[in-house]
Amino acid sequence: METERSNVSLERRAWAIRRNALLMGEVQGQGYIGQALGVADVLAVSYFHALTYRADDPEWDGRDRFYLSIGHYAIALYAAMIEAGILPEDEIGTYGMDDSRMPMSGMAAYTPGMEITGGSLGHGLGIAVGAALGLKRKKNPAFVYNMLSDGELGEGSTWEAVMSAVQWKLDNLIAVVDFNNQQADGPTTQALAQVPEAAKWDAFGWFAQEVDGNDMNAVVAAFDAARHHKGAQPRVIICNTKMCKGIPFLEDREITHFVRVEPEEWAKALSILDEGKPA
Repeated sequence: METERSNVSLERRAWAIRRNALLMGEVQGQGYIGQALGVADVLAVSYFHALTYRADDPEWDGRDRFYLSIGHYAIALYAAMIEAGILPEDEIGTYGMDDSRMPMSGMAAYTPGMEITGGSLGHGLGIAVGAALGLKRKKNPAFVYNMLSDGELGEGSTWEAVMSAVQWKLDNLIAVVDFNNQQADGPTTQALAQVPEAAKWDAFGWFAQEVDGNDMNAVVAAFDAARHHKGAQPRVIICNTKMCKGIPFLEDREITHFVRVEPEEWAKALSILDEGKPA
C-alpha cells in the first residue's frame, strides 16, 4: 500500500481473506471456495506486502496493477479487496446476487479494483504484457502483477504472451501462477504433459521462482526477489498451493475445483477457521 502499513501480521490477513471468502460462499452455498482458500496466502502478500495502491482511489495512476486472469477466482480477490478496504465489508452478503458489485466471475465494469474481466482463460497474461509495455512507454514506474492458473499454462495464447514479454524486456511484469493441480477436467498434470515449470519459464527467458504458495515466508521472499531482480526480463513466481487450505474436511474431498457445501458445513468450516485465528 502507498499509505503506512499496519502491524497486522500477514498470517492474520490471510486468515481474514479466507473468512471473507467462506462468508461469501455461504451466500450461494457453492462456488470456487477451494481456490480462494488455497491462494489466500499469496493474496495476503500481494495486497499487504508487495502492491502499491490507494484503497480509496482504485484508479490512481501510480498504482501497481493486479490483473486476475482467472475470472472464476473473483471470490478470492473480492475477499482480499474487502480486507484491504477497497470494497466495503457490508457487501459480502451480496456476492453473486443480481445487481451486486461482486458477480461470481470477475468483471471490471462492475467492481472497483477489478482491473480486467478475467476469462476466457489464457488471455490475462497477454493483457498484462500490453499494460506493462504501455506503462514503460509512459515512463510510469508501476509494476503489473498478473495472477494466472496452472490450467492456463496449456493455452497457446499464454506462451505467445510469455515470448512477447521477453521480446520487450518487460522487467515491470510479474506473473504469479497458482499451481494447485486442479482444473475442471481433473488434475492439471494429467490433462496435459507437464515439465518442471520454473525450468520452462527460465528457458523462455524469464526470471523464474517456484515456491510453496502456502508458506508465507517463502512467498514474501519470492515477491521481494521478483520485485528487486536486476535483469531486464519479466519475472514469474510459481506458487504451489493446496485447494481448500485450512479446512481439512474440504481439503480431503476428491473434487475441489467447484465445491458444493451443505448448509451446516459452512458453520463448521468457519468454526475450524476461527479456532486457528492467528494472534
